[in-house]
Amino acid sequence: MATLLARVTIKEGCEARFEEVAHQMYERTHADEEDVRRYEYWRGAEPRTYYCIESYADVVGFLKHQSSAHHHHFGPDFRELIEAITMEWVDPIGQASPLAPTNNQPLPADATDQMKAIYPRFASIYAAWWGKLR
Repeated sequence: MATLLARVTIKEGCEARFEEVAHQMYERTHADEEDVRRYEYWRGAEPRTYYCIESYADVVGFLKHQSSAHHHHFGPDFRELIEAITMEWVDPIGQASPLAPTNNQPLPADATDQMKAIYPRFASIYAAWWGKLR
C-alpha cells in the first residue's frame, strides 16, 4: 500500500475552478485506475486550503497514477490554480483504518521511462519509526 496526504493552497479566487478540476480528476482516477484504493479531495478550515488523500495498492500504482493520461491532462490546470502544496506519505493505523500498511518496493523492471523519472522523487516513503509500532 502507498498512501499520501497532500495539503493544497489555491490561488485567490480560484476555489471554484479547483473544485471542478478536482472533481474531474476524481472521476477519471476512479474510472481508469485499478490500483487506486482512495482518491479524495476535502476542503480545509483555512480559506483556500484543501486536502487530498490518495491511497494505492502499492508504489507502482501511485507511479501509474502520476504518469496516467488524465494526470497529464489535468496537470496544467492544477499547476495554474495551486499556490502551494505539501505532500506527505502517511501510514494507516491498522486498528483504526481499513487501509493496509505502507509497502515500499523497488521500481519494477518493466517500468516506463516516465515512471523511472518520477520514482526518485517519491521512492522513500517509509518512515523508520512506523515499523516499531506494527
